[in-house]
Amino acid sequence: MVREPEHQDQLQSMVFAFFKEYKIARLLKQSNITKQAGVTVLDVFRFIFGLVFAQRSLNRCLNQSNVGFGKDTVYRFLNSPRHNWRRFLLLLSSSAIQRMTRLTSDDRADVLIVDDSLFSRNRSKKVELLARVYDHVSHKFVRGFRMLTLGWSDGNSFVPLAFSLLSSENDRNRLRHVEDSIDKRTCGYKRRKESMQKATDALFELLTQAQAMGVTAKYLLFDSWFAYPATILKVLEHSMHVVCMLKAMPKVRYEHEGRHVTLKELYAALRKRRGRAKTLASVIVTIGRYTNGAPVPVKIVFVRDRNRSRQWLALLSTDTNLSDDEVIRIYGKRWDIECFFKVSKSQLRLAKELQGRTYDQMFAHTTVVFARYIMLATASRNEQDPRTIGVLFFDCCDELDDIRFIDAIRLLMSLLRSALQETDLTDQGVIDMIIEQFITRLPSPIKERLAA
Repeated sequence: MVREPEHQDQLQSMVFAFFKEYKIARLLKQSNITKQAGVTVLDVFRFIFGLVFAQRSLNRCLNQSNVGFGKDTVYRFLNSPRHNWRRFLLLLSSSAIQRMTRLTSDDRADVLIVDDSLFSRNRSKKVELLARVYDHVSHKFVRGFRMLTLGWSDGNSFVPLAFSLLSSENDRNRLRHVEDSIDKRTCGYKRRKESMQKATDALFELLTQAQAMGVTAKYLLFDSWFAYPATILKVLEHSMHVVCMLKAMPKVRYEHEGRHVTLKELYAALRKRRGRAKTLASVIVTIGRYTNGAPVPVKIVFVRDRNRSRQWLALLSTDTNLSDDEVIRIYGKRWDIECFFKVSKSQLRLAKELQGRTYDQMFAHTTVVFARYIMLATASRNEQDPRTIGVLFFDCCDELDDIRFIDAIRLLMSLLRSALQETDLTDQGVIDMIIEQFITRLPSPIKERLAA
């Protein structure tokens, strides 16, 4: 059960309203995130959740706040391999999606988006399962993990569903191995085994768990890093269509007019549209066969690369009934996950707030960061807020600062009343009059906040 916060003013804050609406305490219990004794799990989770909005480090918050527990309690909570953080995130995100879909037309195409991003630990040496991973931005190998993320979007709001911190399937690229003390019966050990899988295998594990939680969508979007025929055919087995970017690879061929051609050869064989059209050409080809032997038709749309006028980009859709413009529009929703990565790293302090060495702590804290984003996304959606997620984050920080300021003012008022009562004044009406006169002499901004 969610406990009432100490101050009534805090009920108006975004953080406490989010915890109450989504019943975070119940979700933690359902995910086996519990403690045997001492301070409650909800208090510890709420403290970690609010660190980024307080704009303070963990040590500073513990030293300056009377939270009732120390740093060891926080680290024991995050390091537990028995806490099922993936289930918690799926429960929370599916609840948020259910609320959002009530505001969405049935004609709108909901999509699932999968992508990976660098989880950098480049200055670390003893982090569990640390590996050399390729950074697509700097085009170098760095130390860290590949954060494979699955999210849901309706084109307006993005909700992260599940993720996996992938180490490396190659033993030579792993700098550290699994700790021997981990109980192999725990979900923490299963997460570690998953981190050493191929990215495509981990992708379908995330997709299966999300669909088992009741999250559905019409399309799965991903970029060219996952756009292989075997992956596309396997997605179709999950009752979803694929819209993805294609990369010209010499070993990947498409069947067109009885010939197996590469993507470049296919583009050269098509008749292009005249002028400066954004859509250059489109064609229906086959990429393989179903289990019953029937061919799998797909639609490939070639569009002009606006950054390189003489180059082209290719989009693939397994839904051949979509128009060219609709394929382009649906794939444009994939940009939502890029914005999510940017906000999580730049503002919600993903991989920066805590520098633990265990895999469980990194997984738990990443879940907390994703939960913060869900709070901001739902607030923006419910209020039809025109502000971006980043601006909303800073406004939430200012709101919490206002709460601390008002608490300090009201504490001073309480001390003033106590001091007057200890004097010879016995008439309560006189004490109230003195306090009212004191308030009237305060600056206008302070009086407005007290009246709120």
